Amino acid sequence: MLKQHLQFKLSQKLSPQQIQLMKLIQLPTQAFEQRLKQELEENPALEGGKEENATQEDEYGDIYESDTDNESINTEDINIDDYLSDDEIPDYRTKTSNYSVDDDEKSVPYAAGTSFNQYLLNQLNTVYLSDEEWTIAEFLVGSVDESGYIRRPLSDIMDDLAFTQNIYTDEKTIEKVLGIVQELDPPGVAARSLEESLIIQLKRKEPSPSIELAITVLEKSFEQFTKKHYKKLVQRHGISEEELKDAISEIEKLNPKPGGSYSGNNRIVEHVVPDFSIRIVDGELELTLNGRNAPELHVSREYSNMLKGYKDSKNKSKSQKDTVLFIKQKLDAAKWFIDAIRQRQQTLYITMNAIMQYQKEYFLTGDERNLRPMILKDIADEIDMDVSTVSRVANSKYVDTPYGTKLIKDYFSESMKNEQGEDVSTKEIKKILETVIQNEEKKKPLTDDKLAKILKEKGYPIARRTVAKYREQLGISVARLRKKI
Repeated sequence: MLKQHLQFKLSQKLSPQQIQLMKLIQLPTQAFEQRLKQELEENPALEGGKEENATQEDEYGDIYESDTDNESINTEDINIDDYLSDDEIPDYRTKTSNYSVDDDEKSVPYAAGTSFNQYLLNQLNTVYLSDEEWTIAEFLVGSVDESGYIRRPLSDIMDDLAFTQNIYTDEKTIEKVLGIVQELDPPGVAARSLEESLIIQLKRKEPSPSIELAITVLEKSFEQFTKKHYKKLVQRHGISEEELKDAISEIEKLNPKPGGSYSGNNRIVEHVVPDFSIRIVDGELELTLNGRNAPELHVSREYSNMLKGYKDSKNKSKSQKDTVLFIKQKLDAAKWFIDAIRQRQQTLYITMNAIMQYQKEYFLTGDERNLRPMILKDIADEIDMDVSTVSRVANSKYVDTPYGTKLIKDYFSESMKNEQGEDVSTKEIKKILETVIQNEEKKKPLTDDKLAKILKEKGYPIARRTVAKYREQLGISVARLRKKI
């Protein structure tokens, strides 16, 4: 049986203006400039540059009434992620030729160029091969991965040739053709293992005693070499430590990933534009926001006058009413956008200023050991904003300091207590750990146990497994692999 009843429900919803502000806050400078440019192109009621005469409020403030005139964009105590995909879209966003950047279908452009495999095939065209050998060579080139290796066994390749190319051959023939493919550039390409790739590269070099010894070491003692058992290598090959050192020096010059050296590989180069700048003036920190984040915008006076003219006219047709509605929507959108830009500037500055003051000692000295433990909530409580807002500022913004340009989120770290019971940043401990490893005796590198003892002596009582974790995060290998002659 159907029943009809009333239900009262409280819910927190973000207005389109608030969503617009949050999306603007998370944009770095370059992306923000693109967003600004697009808004100026899409909304004719929005203009850039200084306004010549009267203020905006005097020109259009009394022309139309908007429900949003007294609305402020408040970011406090709101979890933005719950509302970024809100279904409530304002009408002006659905008008023809007025789609926002958020509604556009995104596509990733690809740069045209020759692929690594095509680069190898182009070289193969200069080699005389029979039809069957050419098909096998082409198949082998297609099996080369982006690092320059063939990871599959020859038996599997033989089966694939039979099933896909209708070529019945044996492993000996495939290996013969593989030798031809391995003569292509870059040196070491199409190898089946690191050992084979290094040996191929060494054989392409001009012969010398150290080169010959390096080839012998790799061919007969590759496992001992990778484990850095130098004493065993010296005894097995009957050589001196100096001779072994020269051979290892030749091996260290080789490329473990020959495919990575191909100049045709398309790499994305990120150009970082600092969103903030911190300078030390008379012993005090000075924070400035990148001027490109603070554009001069105003509402078009021409559109305001058009609206006033339509409003003053007594007889309004349906088309005139639609025009008035369109102009009003454009003026509303322009006003919202300008307000959002201003609040974006304010939010960015307030957040970064709080971070700068929190890490004042570091910014004055540049010593990472002076970094205080800091999490997002510390700054959010300081500026009385939501953690998600601070996260949006920190995750995508860069700051130019006297010690280099760095991502803001790099200044955030967890804390732990030292022997005095004081909270210290894990970054401070990592920096000390890195310094200790740099100054260690390379012939006898420090194990994680010894590193833990040294840190404890310095006042940082941490376990061996924690040392291992920090060492891995710093990209430092274990003691055995750090050993040098």
